[in-house]
Amino acid sequence: MAEEETLPPLDPAGLGAYFALIEVSSLLRHTVEQQLLDAGDLSYVQFQLLATLGDAPDGSRRMTELADGVVYSRSGLTYQVGLLEKAGLVTRGPSADDDRGVTVSITEAGRDVLAKVFPGHIDVLRQLFLAPLARKDIESLARILTDVRDHMRTVPPRSAKPRRKSG
Repeated sequence: MAEEETLPPLDPAGLGAYFALIEVSSLLRHTVEQQLLDAGDLSYVQFQLLATLGDAPDGSRRMTELADGVVYSRSGLTYQVGLLEKAGLVTRGPSADDDRGVTVSITEAGRDVLAKVFPGHIDVLRQLFLAPLARKDIESLARILTDVRDHMRTVPPRSAKPRRKSG
């Protein structure tokens, strides 16, 4: 309970920040999803997966790491990776570190799709999200959101939690 006592009260400013964040997030995601669909026939999650793999030094990540990074359920991730694999944008194979693990790797076709959607994606971010902000505001927002994200990441991700046993 000591931690709760140190938290600031949920006042109108806190609620206003929360509701503004929710609305900004929804508006931005809607526009980004439309751009990704139009430019590369990708869902938002599929783009996140490809971008994450594209940023990896060897173009590969374990399924568990992907689920943690994009905050997606194991079953949902398996389905999305299956769609990307069927489209030839990723491959799946056994993990070199763990016989039970699965590694996902981006293909050249996947990199090509990323290259195709990225310019429009950046344009959406610049025009819709960053345009009304001064440089110092962008830096402050980045710092604040990083602090919040890092705090939220202290809770174990869903993919690390034990599975419920079916009974």
